[in-house]
Amino acid sequence: MRKRRVWIIRGVAAGALVIALIYAFLPRPIPVDMATATRAPLEVSVRDDGYTRVREVYTVSAPLPGRVLRFPGEVGDEVVAGETVLVTILPSDPTMLDVRTRTELESAVRAAEAALALAEAEVERMEAAVEYALTEYQRTEELARRGAVSEAALDRARLELRTQRASLQQVEAALNVRTHELETARAALISPGEDAEEDDEGSGCCVAVRAPVSGRILQIYQESESVLAAGTPLVEIGDPHDLEIVADLLSTDAVRVNEGDPVVVERWGGEANLNGVVDRVEPFGFTKISSLGIEEQRVNVIISLTDSPSIWGRLGHGYRIEARVVLWRGASVLQVPLSALFSHGEGRAVFVVHGGRARLTPVEIGQRNPDAVEIVRGLEEGDRVIAHPSDRISAGVLVTERGNE
Repeated sequence: MRKRRVWIIRGVAAGALVIALIYAFLPRPIPVDMATATRAPLEVSVRDDGYTRVREVYTVSAPLPGRVLRFPGEVGDEVVAGETVLVTILPSDPTMLDVRTRTELESAVRAAEAALALAEAEVERMEAAVEYALTEYQRTEELARRGAVSEAALDRARLELRTQRASLQQVEAALNVRTHELETARAALISPGEDAEEDDEGSGCCVAVRAPVSGRILQIYQESESVLAAGTPLVEIGDPHDLEIVADLLSTDAVRVNEGDPVVVERWGGEANLNGVVDRVEPFGFTKISSLGIEEQRVNVIISLTDSPSIWGRLGHGYRIEARVVLWRGASVLQVPLSALFSHGEGRAVFVVHGGRARLTPVEIGQRNPDAVEIVRGLEEGDRVIAHPSDRISAGVLVTERGNE
């Protein structure tokens, strides 16, 4: 009886040893991070730093050499076209214009008048084009409401109306420029004593330089009294409520951007993001040195804000922002983390976990961003994939989710 008990104990010990050895040499599941293929919104965008600028900036320069009196205003002061005196100049050269110079300046005035007339005609033409585009849009809208035309036709009419209105703004700005050029050309013909106003000492020989457009003073180049040459910049004027955004994107990103793409303006200082739209992508690039000392080819993308100025009214000329241009959006997209994707042959694949084992699954992908990728074919919603497959993962190996081992 005692021998039998000893043999039983020895048998149990031997069995436990065999089981322990078998367990020790069994393949252990590899801990991995897993993710679930889900349907969710997906957005593809490019982002970079940018800055705000007034759309039309006017630099007022000294029309003639002389002593410029101390600037009376401050940055931010409001000015009215043709009324506000920006600077007062005491001409330093009292000599009269010779015949040849006067003839040249008079020719310049006539050329400026002709350019102004041309700009006015262009404005009239664009006003007629806008009126026609508005009529077409209203007609198409009514037909679309009745179901007589497609939504695409209505969208084309709306786009044409927006394009014509933008062109009208452009020619109106050109008209302002031509007006300013004419005033500059006429100012060059001013002889000593003409269009003069008395200075603080009552000398009566000062030339007053008035604001060419209404707006606010953006920058003062010369604040103290000084003797300056003709053409020296004095003041910058613009409308701070007519802002646009300039974002310099890498040229490889800029080629993917189209006019009309939506833009989200972030990190501008306000609590909520701002909305905008791409106005144009400039057709030339420039070289910029990055913070790492790398030469990059950049392209300026011009963005218009679509939110009300009451929201971004604290923004000014030259403020820093971060712009995110949305290239594509999907409301319900089957997606997995981009890190789960790897090259397989001529295509892409992921490791899907079934029954605790990794299964190599080729997939067809669509859109992607730095975080997620759209799965067009190969996966179903709810499939579990390995988020960061290492070189230890191969088809058929045992895996377990990290934290459950």
